[in-house]
Amino acid sequence: MRTVSVEERRARLGARHRLAIPAADVVEAADSMVALHSSDPVTVYLSTRARVPGFKQGDLEHALYEERSLVRIHAMRRTMFVVPVEMAPMLFRSSTAALVGPERRRLEKWVEEYGIADEGPAWVEMVSDKTIAALEKRGEALATELTKDVPELNEKLTFYKSDGSLLSTVGMSTRILFLLAAEGRVARGRPKGSWVSSMYRWAPMDVWLGQPLAEVPRAEAQAAVLGRWLTTFGPGTELDMKWWTGWPVTQVRTALSRLGAIEVGLAEGTGYVSHDDEAPAEGTESWIAFLPSLDPTTMGWKERDWYLGPHAPRLIDRSGNVGQTIWADGKIIGGWGQTKTHQVRFALLEDVGREQVAEIERQAGELEAWLDDKVVIPRFSAPLDRELSGR
Repeated sequence: MRTVSVEERRARLGARHRLAIPAADVVEAADSMVALHSSDPVTVYLSTRARVPGFKQGDLEHALYEERSLVRIHAMRRTMFVVPVEMAPMLFRSSTAALVGPERRRLEKWVEEYGIADEGPAWVEMVSDKTIAALEKRGEALATELTKDVPELNEKLTFYKSDGSLLSTVGMSTRILFLLAAEGRVARGRPKGSWVSSMYRWAPMDVWLGQPLAEVPRAEAQAAVLGRWLTTFGPGTELDMKWWTGWPVTQVRTALSRLGAIEVGLAEGTGYVSHDDEAPAEGTESWIAFLPSLDPTTMGWKERDWYLGPHAPRLIDRSGNVGQTIWADGKIIGGWGQTKTHQVRFALLEDVGREQVAEIERQAGELEAWLDDKVVIPRFSAPLDRELSGR
């Protein structure tokens, strides 16, 4: 069994994550990472900017909404991603489709428990079909527009804590559209407002892409997705893969066996690489990167000590979400935040040389200029994010 050192893993990360060797365009950047996180709308823009020289917001918008070579879908761990259209069926069949049964049963139960209808399954089916019909008529629509066509979408679900206090109120439009997205029947289109907005328009998936998502056997799709993960993120442990995919460990092992993955030694224990990817990584030039909260690099592994070091308490929230980070040569060395006055501030958690400090200062200025009049407030903020932004 070959041992892969921490230094080699960091070299692979820099090259394959397009941080040391940039991508040519936004589609190549997304494809290189398997998928780009998009739960927070600004993440995908900042992640792409870190990987594509000269990137402008309109480049991603063109690929998403005009060229439609990229699409937003729910995939691993119920998370929203931006993915190349060719990869969407694999991600959907490997992960998203498994959400449909539990999500539908949960919604049907709530419909009955909250007195919305006596027959939950029939009501959910009826409202789903009416929503699709309204979308087909409109072409694209915001949820607020759909509620005018489908009055049932105005129903509310109110949840309470165990002590009786209010927990949250969720509109039925949110639940129905999530179910339709999990079924692959609708896609998120252009948002209302600027690139930082999360109020998306919706469209029928087959109309948006020009065809339905292709049917792929789940085992084949899972092997394809895990194979792509190994190419981008490998080597990694079973725990890393189980966490990233959100699959049971038995499904991870089945996919590994199907791929003929090779065992390698890691500091954490046994890891895996693709059967044709055992050669040592080539070195790259020194690099610095400012990455956003939930960037796919920071969220690529469960076991993070080899690139995160002792900095978890300041850079990770209670749910395991990594905040805004500064990277140098394959490891995290600090974090950054943005003040209300648009200033990008940073803090270094490790000693670095003068040349790296100068480069970090230069990149902070470039990022501040690129953000222009927008203040980025991550949905999932780490302690250092809040400290630097003054929140």
